[in-house]
Amino acid sequence: MKSISILIIVLFSLFPALYSQETPIPQQGMTNKIMERILKGKVEFLEGPAGNWQMIYQERLVFVLTDESNNRMRIFTPFLEIDSLKTGEPDMLLEANFHSALDAKYCFFEGLVISVYTHPLRELTQPQFEDALLQVITLADNFRGSFSSTDLLFSPSLQETDSPSEKELEKEKRLNKKPGKGKS
Repeated sequence: MKSISILIIVLFSLFPALYSQETPIPQQGMTNKIMERILKGKVEFLEGPAGNWQMIYQERLVFVLTDESNNRMRIFTPFLEIDSLKTGEPDMLLEANFHSALDAKYCFFEGLVISVYTHPLRELTQPQFEDALLQVITLADNFRGSFSSTDLLFSPSLQETDSPSEKELEKEKRLNKKPGKGKS
């Protein structure tokens, strides 16, 4: 009888600890199958095997690449040969990546300027995926314009300005230095 009482006490003392542990709930998330269904409903033309699609979306050639085993996805559209960039434009693209490109970014790939969006695949939601497609297209369309992937701009202007002011030059000198350092 004493051993049964001890067993009951032990079980009841363990029950709260066992009950409080969260059981992981499998999360489906985005998959190639879901992504393909979304694409078939949005794009004018779609071809390629699952996870390696080429399509026409808003009159642009767009690629969507996924890697389910490594939980990654990439959407991109090429829009210009690198050799066609004007002097200073590569720097403008880098600045736009900070100020106005938001989630899609400009980059170079195999001699082309492309607009690209990358994200973990499983964590991607349908609204995020649809927004990503639009941002990639918008960023390409806004090259040599607002350099923006949406209507939201973090910088008032990305256009070239006259020579930098002395105040801007002083800021540049102090970049990554403690306040007060670098002054003459």
